[in-house]
Amino acid sequence: MQFFWRNFALLALLASSALAQLPSAAVARQVAKVRAETVESNRFVPFHADWNSLAAYRTPAWFQDAKFGIFLHWGVYSVPAFGNEWYSRNMYVPGNAAFKHQIDTYGPQTKFGYKDFIPMFTATKFSAADWVDLFAKAGARYVVPVAEHCDGFAMYDSEFTDWDAARMGPHRDILGELATATKARGLHFGASSHRAEHWWWYGLGRTFDSDVNDPKYAGIYGPAAKMSLPGAVDDTKEPDPNHFEQWLPPDQGFLDDWLARATEIVDKYHPEFVYFDWWVGQPAFVPGLQQFAAYFYNHTKDPVLTYKIEAMPANTATLDIERGKLDTLRLLPWQTDTSISIHSWGYVEHDEYRTALSLVQQLVDTVSKNGNLLLNIGPKSDGTIPEEAKTVLLQIGEWLRANGEAIYDTRPFSVFGEGPTKAGKNPTAKNSDIQTYTAEDIRFTIPKTQSPEAPATLYATTLGWPADGTLRIKVLGTGLGYLPRAVCSVTLLGSDAKLAFAQKPEGLFITLPAKPMNDLPAVFRIGTCP
Repeated sequence: MQFFWRNFALLALLASSALAQLPSAAVARQVAKVRAETVESNRFVPFHADWNSLAAYRTPAWFQDAKFGIFLHWGVYSVPAFGNEWYSRNMYVPGNAAFKHQIDTYGPQTKFGYKDFIPMFTATKFSAADWVDLFAKAGARYVVPVAEHCDGFAMYDSEFTDWDAARMGPHRDILGELATATKARGLHFGASSHRAEHWWWYGLGRTFDSDVNDPKYAGIYGPAAKMSLPGAVDDTKEPDPNHFEQWLPPDQGFLDDWLARATEIVDKYHPEFVYFDWWVGQPAFVPGLQQFAAYFYNHTKDPVLTYKIEAMPANTATLDIERGKLDTLRLLPWQTDTSISIHSWGYVEHDEYRTALSLVQQLVDTVSKNGNLLLNIGPKSDGTIPEEAKTVLLQIGEWLRANGEAIYDTRPFSVFGEGPTKAGKNPTAKNSDIQTYTAEDIRFTIPKTQSPEAPATLYATTLGWPADGTLRIKVLGTGLGYLPRAVCSVTLLGSDAKLAFAQKPEGLFITLPAKPMNDLPAVFRIGTCP
């Protein structure tokens, strides 16, 4: 009899765990709806789920005009506030600092798991209107909260999981509140999903005694797939996005769940912008990624979908480079995303913060190359934004109020700029976007209504201030052909100073006024003769 009950209990445990991984009827309905709409035989929609159809996509003008957005990594991981926003995974990785911190601070993972942080995530001081007001003052034109991070806790009211902010933690539809506040302020609203990585996120929690193994919590921890090549990588470090073979590919049940959740965000919150993290480039995601793109494009006026690395063909969506940059002008619009905090995307204690100077320099450099900057903020668990971040945001906003005409509604010049500072050998490597520029580094933009071959107005932004009081712009020398007409006027934005200038074969020479009190980039409006 004892043998029978032991085996019955084991079978029940396996059954409950398996059932937790099966797609629900709601998932099946959502996926069927998406697939029915996006098949090639459906003649009532413009986009279908194949790359040839999606190649008709064009990045909308609003995105090319906006240039600057705010990213928001906020979730349960802001409660422990240790290490980085990967705490939910790292606390189950033996040898990782977060693993030791978890045991020393909260106890073993059998007694206190990631799920136990959820009641502590109360968001008592969160005000969507206050946040958006700050972002507007910072000069942002779009706002992109994380709808679901890799931890599996949805920050919105989801039909496909009980593990969401509407039912647990703050008991509020965080994404919905931010959508309402953002749109009310006239800004563009977006959302990001990092759900793809959840397939393997908690996998190492299965290798020792932890609450990841309890089938009661499969809704937050499952599937927790193991790596396919144990020992092939250092598990204490972040995985390498260029090596998908480190994990077994996701099964169809997970892929259906991913597609249902991603399209649910489109249906409920109507974002104009959707951001996916890097693992959607895993080959198994291709059919679902095509279906999502077609569905999103069919349901959204002027949509923007970003991808990383080589997850999608370049002409089917908008390239995003995480904490990196390009060292050339890209003809297709693109975006870089980076964080105002250096070590983590989510809030952690004792983090370091970027300066307004380095971020404005990066914004100027990015815009000159036909890109946008999506700047991330990591709020505290109670919903307050760190003072260090708030100060930098307001400084950026002050600069944009004086110099925004060289950023917003602009397009690239025929050359993005000049100067000695180049991106590193691997400009897409993490934190390669933090660079030191010189007074010889100059970046160009023009109004979007003008031709890059013959603009009437050219904005030249110097990323440093010349010590000798003279700015030399080499490419504007007479006879070089970048400007077919001579320069007739030069003004410094935000200043009434009369500037003397001379255009010679060696370049355009501008005699500068006294150096501004701050070290932020200076913008010169250059007018050509009629």
